[in-house]
Amino acid sequence: MSDKGILIVLSGPSGVGKGTVRKAVFSRPDAKFEYSISMTTRKPREGEVDGVDYFFQSKEKFEQLIEEGKLLEYAEYVGNYYGTPVDYVKETLEAGKDVFLEIEVQGAKQVREKFPDGLFIFLMPPSLAELKNRIVGRGTESEELIHNRMEAARKEIELTSMYDYIVVNDDVECAVDKINAIVQAEHCRTERVIDKYIRIQR
Repeated sequence: MSDKGILIVLSGPSGVGKGTVRKAVFSRPDAKFEYSISMTTRKPREGEVDGVDYFFQSKEKFEQLIEEGKLLEYAEYVGNYYGTPVDYVKETLEAGKDVFLEIEVQGAKQVREKFPDGLFIFLMPPSLAELKNRIVGRGTESEELIHNRMEAARKEIELTSMYDYIVVNDDVECAVDKINAIVQAEHCRTERVIDKYIRIQR
């Protein structure tokens, strides 16, 4: 029987660079994670590809999936839904592979309730001023939306105590190094491996 994989949840405020860090994690030649693509009702940003960055879905279809219980987590954030299809995650973990989720903070709270043994990493901006610069630098949001995202970010940073680790995204490659080190350490955590080593003594 395969050892179960670890569910790795990376989240943090909008604009902190979750997508950039996640892509950098997977660009490393030794990356062994399966990426669970999130679903969203927001419009694709320039360069984003359906089925690669997100599954872009209509609001009606998304709400149908909620009704059918087909989402591991979902949240409505600044007028759009975001969520994680559940079947893929469960099947991949059972096959002994680590699953990497990049999701919003509201969604991470739901996953924590369903997968308490997951690994939860909060990606923190170097400062709120730097976070605002990054959001403004996208050039995709109105002043009102920027204000809403900043207000949401302040509330989300207050929830960091529900995470296992905090990684500051001041340098992408440095953040990736820390995330990989955390995952490696978690694979050696006593409560994750003790049953396996008790079995081999029998």
